[in-house]
Amino acid sequence: MNVRLYVWQRATAALMVPLVVVHVAVIFHATRKGMTAADILARTRGSIAWASFYGVFVVAVAIHAAIGVRNVLTEWSPLKDRSAGIFASAFGALLLLLGARAIVAVVLP
Repeated sequence: MNVRLYVWQRATAALMVPLVVVHVAVIFHATRKGMTAADILARTRGSIAWASFYGVFVVAVAIHAAIGVRNVLTEWSPLKDRSAGIFASAFGALLLLLGARAIVAVVLP
């Protein structure tokens, strides 16, 4: 296994732990308060803080997942390292694009 990718995947995992905790806590808080999707959107629209929070989250997830997919492909498929890396990079780019689209739709005015 590539040591550099191993370190990157572990670093993004360590970064995602507090992000997931905050994300889940916010969801629990919102649902316990009986907030609707419209209420939540009203609070998050135009917030640079939430855009930054979820921007970091999306980047970490895209990197982490792409490395994981690459590892699975190299271990369980006939793809070689280079082909698996290309496929995983495309997958990570797709996740990044979809995550950025969600941030723009939810946070930005």
